[in-house]
Order: sequence, then structure tokens, then C-alpha cells
Amino acid sequence: MAMKQYLDLVRTVLEQGSWQSNRTGVRTLSLPGAMMRFDLQQGFPAITTRKLAFKSAIGEMVGFLRGSRSAAEFRALGCKVWDQNANENSQWLANPYRLGADDLGSVYGVQWRNWPAYKVLDASATAMVEDALSRGFQITGTLTDEAGVEKVVLYKAVDQLRHCLDTIINNPTDRRILFHGWNLAQLDEMALPPCHLLYQFLPNVEKREISLCLYLRSNDLGLGTGFNLTEGAALLTLVGRLTGYTPRWFTYFIADAHIYENHLPMIEEQLKREPYPAPRLLLSDRVPDYAVTGKYEPEWLERVEPTDFSLEGYLHHPPLTAPMAV
Repeated sequence: MAMKQYLDLVRTVLEQGSWQSNRTGVRTLSLPGAMMRFDLQQGFPAITTRKLAFKSAIGEMVGFLRGSRSAAEFRALGCKVWDQNANENSQWLANPYRLGADDLGSVYGVQWRNWPAYKVLDASATAMVEDALSRGFQITGTLTDEAGVEKVVLYKAVDQLRHCLDTIINNPTDRRILFHGWNLAQLDEMALPPCHLLYQFLPNVEKREISLCLYLRSNDLGLGTGFNLTEGAALLTLVGRLTGYTPRWFTYFIADAHIYENHLPMIEEQLKREPYPAPRLLLSDRVPDYAVTGKYEPEWLERVEPTDFSLEGYLHHPPLTAPMAV
């Protein structure tokens, strides 16, 4: 059962974790190194010991797919979780890269869909420059390095997620079908550096199944895990639909698994509740199924709407709330 893995992890952190301070000022019980693995053929990994904010989580994911960098865009999709980070985080409010109210900087989706890629090549390296141009780079300028060598500066925006889908279609046995959000050069331009930062897709051509491994540098088990499980499993389902594979294994790696001190009452109440069976995720028929049509339509990464996702048979206990640490 999906929920059993989550509750077992929570118990392990409560039993084996140690108290640590962090940037938020709210202590956490933290444990390094954790993993959960879900078979999506057995159900969707939705939190059932409290009501999951499913619409908000899906709205956030759709915002990521569209490369959104504004809390207003996330709100329009039914997700308000970015409001505080955009407008109440004192460090971000003083950041010169912030473009005004609701701006979040170059967060998640910007890196997923428009990773800024540069090459600085010797102007005399004609073959290198021509190869870069053939790959979509454009010359944006020249410079002279400390040794007096003239350089050519080239740039393009890389759509990492689209590249993953293209590879699944054209070279599905590749073991390098991944994207990530940890752009070291732009971390100072983000309201919040990415927590879920590395996604790797693993197609199985023989079984026509596709799996996903997700790595998180840090995960708040009280509030964040429910969101991130929802988004990861939904993303895998969407990618499977658009490439003709059945979603199968969703593996979730956490480097720093933690529980905030002010979330303990919510966590302890959840542990008293008996989890319900996992629901099923339904994806609207309007989203094209490559396995049926044979037509590759990756533009649906941007066309998909939050209303295209729904849960069937979702039973849950009453809602529980806790403050988000910013």
C-alpha cells in the first residue's frame, strides 16, 4: 500500500531523526537518505490520512510545465503555495533579481523548459562554432580572454523536458533521459532553489512501460511530500500518455527527509489514522494517447490543463493543516 510506505518513513524519522536548525528558524527532525518506491499499476500515491490538496498540486505541476515564474500564474492555475515565497520572504524581497510583485525568478519550470545554455569558443575554432550553430545556438557576441584570445559567445534556451520526450520516442533505450533544475549559475536568481531537482525517465521497450526516478535534496514530510508525490506520479502518467508507454515504477529519493517541529501535531494525528486504499489517476481523453493515435504531439506539455487530471476512488480522512516554513 502506497500510504504505508509514507507512514513508515514518518515513523522512521520520528524514531531515528535528530534535531537540526535551518534557514527558516523552525527546527526539524531530520534523517539523511530515504527512499520510497511505488507501483503505479497498483494505484496512485495520494495521501489518504488527511485530505490531499490535489488541485493545488496539479496546478503547480502545470505551472512548471509552462515554465511559469510568477506566483500570479500559479494562482490562476489553482495553486497558492508560491505566494509567501514570492511576496513575504525578506531575503527574496531584497534580491536585485526580483522583478516585482509575485515574481519568483528562474524557478523550477524556467529551468525545465528554458535552461539558459552558453558556449564560449575560440573564434578560430570554425568547426566547433559551426557545430554549435547547427545545434540551435546563436552567436550573441565576442570577447577577448586574459590571454588575448578572441572568443565567440553562443546561447540557446534548452527545453530539457521536451528533449526527454523526443529521446523516449527516438532512442528509448538511452539511459540518459533526464532533466534537472539545479542551475548553479542562477540559484541567486530564485526565490527558492529547487528541492525536487533531478528527474530520470526509464522506458522499458519490451514491456511498453515507463518508470521515473526522482531525487530531492530536501523534503518536508508534513506538507511537501504529498505535493511532490502527486506531481511526480502525474508527470510520469502524462509523459507515458504522450509517448505510448504505461506508467509503472515511481521511485522517490530524499537526501534530507525532515519533519518541522510545528508539524508534529499534524503528523502524530495522521499516524493514528488507518490509511485507505490508493485511488486511480485519470487523465482526460482529450490528451492524445500516442499508443492509440501513433501521432507524436509533445506540444501537449503546454496545452494540458489542471482539469485534465482527476482522482477516481479517492477516500481520505478529514483535512489537517500546518504552517509552511518560508
